[in-house]
Amino acid sequence: MRKEKDNIDKTVQEITYKSIRNWKEDERPRERLIRHGGASLSDSELLAILISSGTKGFSALDASRKLLNKYSSITNLVSCDLSELKKTKGVGSAKAVKLAAAFEIARRIKAEPFSQKKIFRTPEEVAYYYIPKFHGERVETFFILLLNSANQIFREEVVAKGTLNSSIVHPREVFRFAITESAAGIILIHNHPSGNSEPSKEDLLITKQLVEAGKIIDIKVLDHIIIAGESFTSFAQKGLI
Repeated sequence: MRKEKDNIDKTVQEITYKSIRNWKEDERPRERLIRHGGASLSDSELLAILISSGTKGFSALDASRKLLNKYSSITNLVSCDLSELKKTKGVGSAKAVKLAAAFEIARRIKAEPFSQKKIFRTPEEVAYYYIPKFHGERVETFFILLLNSANQIFREEVVAKGTLNSSIVHPREVFRFAITESAAGIILIHNHPSGNSEPSKEDLLITKQLVEAGKIIDIKVLDHIIIAGESFTSFAQKGLI
């Protein structure tokens, strides 16, 4: 009896299901975007356009809704890596790559307005430039920013990834780039995936070691900025440097 009911349910689903290409033209996401612009579409409809096609009995819109339901919002979805995206029904490797590429473009567009600022005058300008770069990062990543005498950031290097401690973030590695590139000063910057931008005891210790090392070789540590989501903490602003 149970098997009969399952077969009936399956038959009903097959009869009632219609792929997006069989919808009325003015209901299809792609056609609506062409006629009315992207602003007229919901998050799920925009994602459905990127996903492009579904599987048997499961449309691209179904897949996009499943993604949004699973991760609650498109902001959370942007932080997903390829392996997570591929776990969703209707999203294979090729579609996951397309989504990941779109999310990366969005991050770069968000950062672009700040990339034209040749000179960084405040911790806010530095933080707002780098906040988009840390979107989606799930481990602590430590950058060193090299500045010339005009306070232009002319190079950035990743020094360490993972749980940061003094044995990983060593002055030798940090200042190696600064010395070879003849930097006038450096800015330290790393993220806290926890969402709390307050410096830990380890952060304070690492910063103290690097500031002292910089004094010896006459390369000033101008700031250490911790980014957590959309917020940040500047050691310079707090008088910790």
